[in-house]
Amino acid sequence: MNSSVKVPSKILGVLGGMGPAATAEFLRLLAIKAPARSDQEHPKLYVLSNPQIPDRSSAILGRGEDPTPFLKEGLLSLVQWGAQVLAVPCNTAHFFIDTFRKELPVPLIHIVEATVGLAAERSSEGAWLLATSGTKQSGMYERYAEKVGYPFFFPTDEDQEKVQESIVLVKANRLREGGILLQGVVERLWKERHVPIVAACTELPLAYDASDLPEEGMISSLGALTEACLRELYSENK
Repeated sequence: MNSSVKVPSKILGVLGGMGPAATAEFLRLLAIKAPARSDQEHPKLYVLSNPQIPDRSSAILGRGEDPTPFLKEGLLSLVQWGAQVLAVPCNTAHFFIDTFRKELPVPLIHIVEATVGLAAERSSEGAWLLATSGTKQSGMYERYAEKVGYPFFFPTDEDQEKVQESIVLVKANRLREGGILLQGVVERLWKERHVPIVAACTELPLAYDASDLPEEGMISSLGALTEACLRELYSENK
């Protein structure tokens, strides 16, 4: 452990609840991955968990209420509380956040940017992109990947439906069932092209962990967001 590590002076604001289990896992990762030797060297967090934010994927698919006002209100509330850096552990939410990101008065650590960056480091030959049906339809990951020339591969429509069902099972606290369903999809994908999967929905790392798939086969959007937040929070101490 670096003897010069000190408590970050920046406060991280987390807008969560999308879903609650993914937010809890993000907070756990922040705690276990922080380069801290005591309670006092961990970053200060303000967390606003609002599970009542309308479903992001449904909105993209034209079947639900626009979550933009709720997302904007939540992020600005965190800033009013004193947050100096923002994070949202939900991939699909960033489709809407991108429409007002420039209006935010403090920096936002962008989960898609962080995940594409980590995928490029881990697997230069590309990766399977598994996400909500809304994220897939939005093309959001492809746009960010094109900026760095990174290739993604996509499941069939049939397997995409199973990925979405796995996400729904996690949100219903049926992790093992979601893991088994996801495992079947991933094993089929690996027969076609053996590259890692990018878990581009924050429920998918939970499903993957509940499966019997190898740990090294997944690039987690939750993990990528965690690492990017910690780099930002502790960078001032280097």
